[in-house]
Amino acid sequence: MPGLTKECDHFESLVQAIREKLGPCSGIDSDDMNASELEQLMGNYISDESEWSKYYFPASNMAYTRNLVDKGNGKSNLLILVWSPGKGSPIHDHANAHCIMKVLKGSLTEVRYAWPTIDLNNSEDRPLQTISEKTYQENQVTYMSDKLGLHRIKNPDPDNFAVSLHLYTPPNAAVYGCNIFDEDTGQARHIKKCTVYSEYGHELRGQRTT
Repeated sequence: MPGLTKECDHFESLVQAIREKLGPCSGIDSDDMNASELEQLMGNYISDESEWSKYYFPASNMAYTRNLVDKGNGKSNLLILVWSPGKGSPIHDHANAHCIMKVLKGSLTEVRYAWPTIDLNNSEDRPLQTISEKTYQENQVTYMSDKLGLHRIKNPDPDNFAVSLHLYTPPNAAVYGCNIFDEDTGQARHIKKCTVYSEYGHELRGQRTT
């Protein structure tokens, strides 16, 4: 009707803003980009479930689902992860990429670990050493990279799903895979490719996440 304007979708505005930030450059490592700028963009967004619900695909038989929102002109992957109650990820690296995570719903606990050490004298397994543990609430943002160690993410709520937004740049894990680690031995296992459960709001049948 004349005189009416379409209400702004702040989530899609965030997606566009991230794409524009990464567009002129090769990713966070380039001279004209700073991770803090992307953290600020994601931090400024106030979560509104009605804006991102098209990417919400819970699966109670899985620990979490990875749902592709945007590929950022090939320079990144922007994903919404839906975490089942009480479930979490394995301990993993980030394939030499940067990760910025924002909690959209519920809370998530992050445990960070030092990279495993090897005893050169007897090659014994070594348990991973915990660096820190922190729980992030809705709308909080955190940054992670391989330089900071390894981590795992868990939904501490035993009854409700949690949702988070993840920006990976460059999108190495989607192309080359990543490594997951045994907490007790420090041994690594390579996952060839990190798949997604849905793309652009449409479920991909038969897909599973690690």
